[in-house]
Amino acid sequence: MLYRILRITVIIFVFGVQTSCLEANGTKRDESDYYRVTKVVDGDTFWVSNGSPRDVKVRLIGLDAPETRKSGHKDVGYYGEEAKEYLTELLLGEWVQLVSDVDSLDRFGRTLAYAYLEDGTFVNAELIKNGYAVILTIPPNVKHAGFFQELQAEARRYKRGVWGNRM
Repeated sequence: MLYRILRITVIIFVFGVQTSCLEANGTKRDESDYYRVTKVVDGDTFWVSNGSPRDVKVRLIGLDAPETRKSGHKDVGYYGEEAKEYLTELLLGEWVQLVSDVDSLDRFGRTLAYAYLEDGTFVNAELIKNGYAVILTIPPNVKHAGFFQELQAEARRYKRGVWGNRM
């Protein structure tokens, strides 16, 4: 009798653990797919923590935001600070999912990615749609090139961001 009670108790315990694990998985994101944004460099580049001692630098695919500082042959760009501020408000401290295209690294060793917030916001698209960045298509990473062209046409039509009137 004692053996039977013990066996039933173990079965109930195991079933309860499995059920609670399923519930937790159903309501919680898979942390391995998301990364915390730790720093925003400019309107198209940021750093994420991936659990290792060193953060990872991410460059958004399909767009180019104006420069925020002079470096090499590039000058500070019109609307650069605004683009950085927008991306900072959108991402800093948030969890993002990074999705690669064909090439996952650029020549500088930065991770190339499309970024999505937990609520599904497509970060690359938001930057282009709101005029904080222009399209920059570098094959073979062209998965969303057509969509980005449509968004840029809309931003230009409505004079958003870099497409607005300069004072």
